[in-house]
Amino acid sequence: MSVEFDFGGDVVLVTGASGALGSAVAEAFDAAGATVCGADLVAPDDDDALVDPDAVEFYEADVTDESAVEEVVGDVVDAHGQLDYLANVAGTWRGGDPVDETDADLFDMLFDVNLKTMFLASKHALPHLRETGGAIVSVSARSSLEGGEGDAIYRATKAGVRLLTESIAEENEGTVRANAIMPSVIDTPMNREMMSGADFSKWVDPADIAEVIMFLCSDAADVTSGAAVPVYGEA
Repeated sequence: MSVEFDFGGDVVLVTGASGALGSAVAEAFDAAGATVCGADLVAPDDDDALVDPDAVEFYEADVTDESAVEEVVGDVVDAHGQLDYLANVAGTWRGGDPVDETDADLFDMLFDVNLKTMFLASKHALPHLRETGGAIVSVSARSSLEGGEGDAIYRATKAGVRLLTESIAEENEGTVRANAIMPSVIDTPMNREMMSGADFSKWVDPADIAEVIMFLCSDAADVTSGAAVPVYGEA
């Protein structure tokens, strides 16, 4: 069964818009009629960018920096008069060492990129989302549900995303919905390169995850807030 979404007249901000998942989210919302504002350090015309430049109004910004995030949100609202949805996609994975062998700089980087970005974007978007009765969807991870060997810091950051999502949902009950998604291994060029011997057929396409994010922003999910939704398929 195919599902079609109509976000005509709505404005969405996607962080991490130039990456594999962020670009899929941006392009899905664009195809559904939304005005898509994308924030990232990597511009659409960069060789590493995966997003279609025609799908986004791009804002080059370091979303770990509060002043930059505040400026982007303000510019989006000034340009369009509203903000309806926020997709917190900016993030990264690092792992491989046990806790006692993990460098503190790695800890700081992962918490900045995975959790601080979500906090800052949500903080500055919330006043505008309350005005439109909007929604936030953030990217947690399946691995955030339990401890594990070798990527403890990553798991902790993604658990933080889940818990912060629940708190935002509680604090804004009846005005702004906040949900998280939990992917496992996403089928991206980087993951294929890093895990070249894996069975790619079990990995989830970013476009399929984008559909779930759009659902959680849509009227069909009006009764859903504070949830952490699995999007890992067979991965």
